Amino acid sequence: MFSSTLLAVASATLASAHTIITYPGWRGNNLLTNETFPYGMQWLYPCGGMPTTTNRTFWPTTGGAIAFQPGWFSGHSTAFIYVNLGVGNEGPELRPDLAGPPNMSHPMINPFQIIGPTKNPYPGTVCLPQVPLPAGTTVKAGDNATIQLVELALHGAALYSCVDITFAEPGDPRIPLINETNCFNSTDIGAADIYTLTMRESGSTIASPSAAAPALQKLAAWAYVPMLVGGMWALL
Repeated sequence: MFSSTLLAVASATLASAHTIITYPGWRGNNLLTNETFPYGMQWLYPCGGMPTTTNRTFWPTTGGAIAFQPGWFSGHSTAFIYVNLGVGNEGPELRPDLAGPPNMSHPMINPFQIIGPTKNPYPGTVCLPQVPLPAGTTVKAGDNATIQLVELALHGAALYSCVDITFAEPGDPRIPLINETNCFNSTDIGAADIYTLTMRESGSTIASPSAAAPALQKLAAWAYVPMLVGGMWALL
């Protein structure tokens, strides 16, 4: 979807765009900032302000490739990427004929970090050659679904792009071909796994021994400052 107009969209929106799904397709051009969307469309959950399309892309029932361009806006030198799946057409859309999935919270992969070459807008593509279905999900040929790509920016806000798909058996000629022009990894975009460090166990009142413990102790000490200042003020 919209692959034939991708270059035209790209050249027209370099200064104001965010994330584009280049394979298997794209729900539509949500690279807009105007009076209706003063902060931009792509910040809107679940699909960047775009309704479900009737021009769906076929995608394998066993999972397949997803490619996207993450660097279309300043401030995305690093970002977290999430890929989710929603199945069905029972979502809360205003028009029933454009209803999408009721639930977009089925993760297809573990989130990961992208590392760009600069904080300014930059070109480049990230390709995930084999994205599986969410654990426990069973689909059949002909089922409709939506793939949601989420880019979590440095300041904590999320950008949403989607592609509406219809599942097809592997090898179905209607599935878009994958080649080096539509699914590749640019050398100037790196990637990293995301790890967590437990600073305090749930239900625990004492920080676990770790490098984070001194920082937590300092924060705890600063918590008493307002009370001390208030007490001194009362004595004046």
